[in-house]
Order: sequence, then C-alpha cells, then structure tokens
Amino acid sequence: MVKRKLGALEKVEADLPNLQHKIRRDPKSYIEDFRAQHYQYESHREIFMAAPTSATDTGIISLRDLIDFISHVADCYPEILKDFPQQLIDMLMQHHQVLEPELREKLVGSLALLKKKDLVDSATLLHTLFPILISTPSKSLRALLFTKILSELRTANSKTVNHKLNRTMQTVLFNLVTSDRTSSKALWAIKITRELWKRQIWTDSKAVEIMKESSLSENEKVIIGGVRFFLGGDKEREDMEDEDSDEEIDVGRIRHQLGINKKTKKKARAAEKAVSAHKKKEKKKNQPHSLNFSALHLLHDPQGFAEQLFAKHLQNSRSKLNLEQKLMVLQLVSRLVGLHKLHIMSLYSYFQKFLTPRQPSVTSFLASLAQASHDLVPPDVLEPLIQKIANEFVSEASAGEVATAGLNAIREICVRQPLAMNETLLQDLVMYKKSKDKGVMMASKGLLSLYRDVGASMLKKRDRGKEAAMGLRSGDKEQRRFGQQDIGGIEGLELLENWKEEERRRKRRDKGLPSDGEDDEDDEGDDWDAWNVEDDNDSDDSGEWINVQDDADISISDSEDEDKDRPSKKAKQEEDEKAKANGEEAKTKESAFSKLATTRILTPADLAKLAELRAEASVDAAVNGNKRRPAPTPSSRHNDDPLTAEEIEGLAALSAAKQTREERIAHAKEGKADRSEHRSKEAKRRERKVEQGKSSTNKEKSRKKNFMMTLGKARSKNKRSLIETRAVLKAHHDRKKRGGKRGNMGN
Repeated sequence: MVKRKLGALEKVEADLPNLQHKIRRDPKSYIEDFRAQHYQYESHREIFMAAPTSATDTGIISLRDLIDFISHVADCYPEILKDFPQQLIDMLMQHHQVLEPELREKLVGSLALLKKKDLVDSATLLHTLFPILISTPSKSLRALLFTKILSELRTANSKTVNHKLNRTMQTVLFNLVTSDRTSSKALWAIKITRELWKRQIWTDSKAVEIMKESSLSENEKVIIGGVRFFLGGDKEREDMEDEDSDEEIDVGRIRHQLGINKKTKKKARAAEKAVSAHKKKEKKKNQPHSLNFSALHLLHDPQGFAEQLFAKHLQNSRSKLNLEQKLMVLQLVSRLVGLHKLHIMSLYSYFQKFLTPRQPSVTSFLASLAQASHDLVPPDVLEPLIQKIANEFVSEASAGEVATAGLNAIREICVRQPLAMNETLLQDLVMYKKSKDKGVMMASKGLLSLYRDVGASMLKKRDRGKEAAMGLRSGDKEQRRFGQQDIGGIEGLELLENWKEEERRRKRRDKGLPSDGEDDEDDEGDDWDAWNVEDDNDSDDSGEWINVQDDADISISDSEDEDKDRPSKKAKQEEDEKAKANGEEAKTKESAFSKLATTRILTPADLAKLAELRAEASVDAAVNGNKRRPAPTPSSRHNDDPLTAEEIEGLAALSAAKQTREERIAHAKEGKADRSEHRSKEAKRRERKVEQGKSSTNKEKSRKKNFMMTLGKARSKNKRSLIETRAVLKAHHDRKKRGGKRGNMGN
C-alpha cells in the first residue's frame, strides 16, 4: 500500500513541470487540473502547520514541489491564489527556525518570484525578510536573505529612484542602530547601507546618518564598521564606477564569432543581449553625470559628530577600542576637522603624549595631526606640537628614517598653517638640507621650498632664492595673516588670456597689419572692449578728477651746492622708481589676467579651450620638469584625499631593507614606459588577432612544429621534378587568386 502511494506521488511530481507549461499556454483549459494540485497543497500545508517539527521527508518534498509549481503559475489564477502570498509569509516567519533548509530556501525564492509577478509589493517582501535576517542563527539563510534584500532594492531603484521604499528601509535600519547600541545586529544595517552606497543606489544624507549613528555605537564591531565607511566608502564607490566603465563590449568581435561559428538561437540571443547592453552603456555615457557628494560632506552637524567621536572613543578612559581601532577613529576625527575647518582645541593637547619615536604607529599619529591642521587653527596651539616633533625626531643623533618622518610631518602641518612655525626653528630645520641622508635632505628642501613661497621673510637671505628675494623687494611675497583667505578666481585664466592675445596678433598679421596695434574691428569679444571705452569717455565729462603728469621730474634749485648732490639723489630716485615699477608691473599683470573674467562672458568654447590649455600645461610641466614650480599649497591637495603614514615616512617607506625582491623590481619598473609600445607590427598584429578570437595561419603553425614532423615533407620537396614543382606553384597561385581553398574572396 505504501509503495503504491509513493508511486502515485512520484507520478504527480513528474507531471508538475508538464502541467506548468500547459497552464502557461492555456490557463482556462487546465483550471480543473490546477484546482486538484491546489487542493493537495492546502492539505499538505495544514498538516505541516499543525506539526512542523514532526513532518515526514516525503511530505516536505511534496509541499516544496507544490509551492514551486503554484508560484510559477500564480499570475494565471490571481483570484484563486489571493491568499497564497500571505500563507508563504506566515509559514516562513513563524517556523523559519525549524524549517528544513531546502524548503526554507524554496519559500524565500517563491516570495521573490511572486514579487516579480507583482503579486507581492517590495515593502511587504522587505518587511518579511529583514526581521528574519537579523534573528536567524542559520548562516546560509542569512547569506540568502542578504542577497535577496540587496537584489530587491537594486531592482526597485533600477528605472527611477523609489523614494518611498528607500525612506521606509532607511528608517528601519536607523531604528535598528539606535534602538540597542550594544547589540551587534546593527552590522546588517552597515552592510546593507555600505553596499547600496557603493552601487550609488543610496547617495543621500539619510544613508550617511545611519553610518554616523553606527560610529557612535558602543559595540566595537559596529563602531569600526561605521568609521571604515567614512574613511573608505567613497573610494569603493569610485572603484566600482571604474570597474563598470572598464567592461567594454566589442560588438565587432561578437559578430565575427557568430559568422564563423555554428549558428544557434542561444548564441543569437546572447549576441542581441550584448549589443543591447552596449547601446545602453553608450546612451548612459551621453547622459549628464550625477553629482556624487562625499559622505563627509553630507553630514548635518560635522562639528557635533567630531566632538562626540573624540569624547566617546578617544578621551573616554573606559573605551574598549584597541590602539589600531583608536587610530582609525582619530583619522576620521582629524579628516573632519581639516575638511570642515572645525575647532576641537582639546584634540591638539591629546596628541602631545603620542609624539615620540618610541610610540607604536607614530607615523599614523603624525599624519592625523597634519590632517587636523588648517589655516583657522590658532598658531600658538600648533607651535608647541611642532617644537616637540622637532625635539623628539629631528636631531643629529636621530636615525635617518626618524628625522625624515619628523621633517615631513612638520612640513605637512605648515602647508596647512604656515604661521605655526617660528623663525629660529625654521632656520635650524633648513640646515638639514646638507644632510648626507637622502630622505632627510629631501624633507628639509621641501620645507625650504614651502617657506620660499609662503614666508620668505622668515628665511635667511642666502636661503630665499632668486624669485622669493625679488618678490620681497616688490612686495608680492608678503607674510599671510591669521585667517586671511585667498580671493577666488578661475584657475589657469592667464593661459586663456595669453592664447587670446596670440590669436589676436596672428589675425592682424594675416591681414597685413602690425601685430602690436589695437583692433578697430574684431570678432566676438571686441564689442565688449568698445563698450568699455565708451564708458570711459563718458566718465571724463562727468566732472570727476583727471590724472595729470607727476611733477617729480621738475626740480628748481637756487644754489650750486644742490647741483653737486643731484647725481646721488638721482641715482637713489632711479632705484626707488625701479622697485616701484616692478611692483606696478606685477599689479598690471594681475589686473590684465583678471580683466578677462571681469569684462567678458566666458563662452562654452572658452571654457573648453581653458580646460585644454590646463591639460597641456600640466603635461608640459610633467614632461619638461618645471623648475620654477610653486611650492605645494593646501589647495594643491584635495581636502577629501587622506594623508597616509607612508607619505609621512617618505623615502623610508621605500627602503630596500623593508621590501622583497619582487617589490623592488615592481618599484623599478614603475617609472618606466610600457615596453609594449615599442613592439613590431607583426607582434601587434598577432595580439590583435588573439583579442578578436582569430587563429594563427598554417605558416605560423608550421614554424612551431617539431623538426622530425617536417622532415618528410622537406625530403619530398627535394625529390620533386621541374614539372611537379611547376604544377605545385601553379596550384598555389590559383588558390591564392581565388582567396584560399574555400574561396573566401568570393571569386
């Protein structure tokens, strides 16, 4: 009797796939067959819900197959199966801990399938799966639910941003983090938010607030998860975007392979899919790029967040974080302070006890201190720290690596706040430019070049250099004051001004006019000049003051003694006039460069040309090596870019003693050009054929054959008569003329 029931059950299971295809084709004709299977499902479900732990293997298998069958045809009978989704949800939520693994996975997959058929909405599906994700002890189920939740959120935001669903899910994750700060369940909120941020699905401030609250948690893993998001989440997003852009599709190669391989419907569908993906990517490239703000910029209250992080995890003696974790928190706090120019005065006194060469990971502390410096920090706060770094790290008795790290750290602090350095200490540190250690010498010269640009008056005359000395005489190299901000401008505008001037002169030369003359008629921009001139002429008649010639050259003397002293006075006057002329010339240049932005509207063509000129200037500086390149300023390093411990170590990070042979070889090859550019045409042709999926010729294959394999053919060729040789050559000629054995040329 049992064998007969099992046989009937196997027959029903075997008929389910066939019945599924029939129902999909004609639902009305097979409604009675479907009702019979649905009745079996209801019976198995009632038995299972009554005693889920005592269900037999046969009953579980039958229930699983019936759930799979009904899920695939549920859209054909929506009225009959209106309660089916809720039944699956109840079964999964109430008994997920005792369900058989395969049945549990089938329930999750069936709910996802019903969502694709629009029988379950996204919010219901996520509200079902997420509570199970954070409560189930099964590792395999957690991985499955995490994948399904991410997939559903990506699908819901694929065409347009689903703001309602995103807000609902973000609220759930935010409450999960804030409800219990000691629990590790908030890790799931971090994983989901970070993955969606990386894929640019969540790019708003609400996602950042979730990670902010995670960083202020009391669980060590949750804290570090939130901190790592702020330190590396934006880099992950950029890398993901670069990977997507690198996946280029070669449409020509796909069509070529379809032409030479066997044609099947499967390959044709794959080719169509690849071509459509290529078209979508090309269309996406032409769309305007969305603004992706950094997570650090989207914080509502960076000052309060930085103060809470510092007080809770660094100043608090009860903090459970180890040194490595505290360094990560310190790096985040320092980046917030430097990026938003915050003020946390107790932060700088916190660094005092760590600024010693014996401190583990001291270069990370030095990098964090440099990141926390900016031009609005009072110089008297940073000056004791610079003095301690100089005393602890920079001395004749210190090792080269230690002195290099100290000088580099001092330089990075002074780049951001030059007023923190005093004149005596600066002159002492500059003397290390004559050190025999290359790292110390380069670090000292970097500090020297910095102060030639931002504080030349603090250097001795022999250390100022030609440009700094001339700038001090003309008044250009003035010492910056505390809190002084640079006037905003357009970078590289002088390049566009020079280019326009050269174009104007070239046009005048082409017309046969002197190149230095003024234009009466010009193209687009001269109407603005004429308009400005009319304004000037009108203003002369308005009764305002008129500049007249200076009376400095007119001298009246009543005695001959004054005539004797006149040459010395005249020489002194000439020197004063020369210095004044240098200053006026510099100011004239500045006003000429700024005139373009203040008197003309820059067209899109001008902006495009400006970008081109900037690129040319940067390439020229990189290739030719601009020796008069200005010293690095805070604007030269992007505020979002972190300062690493390797940059503080300088050449010590590249020390041969710390590198393996492979690392030294890789470093040696780093600055060399790619040798693949200098290959022969034949080598490039072979590589191109391999990329296109083409094979090599028979002639190329014969070269790689074993000598014994070709010996017989060579002997037979030697024994040919003249008539046989002529026949072979004639056949070869005819075959080549018609395009090979198969006549590929169509002749």
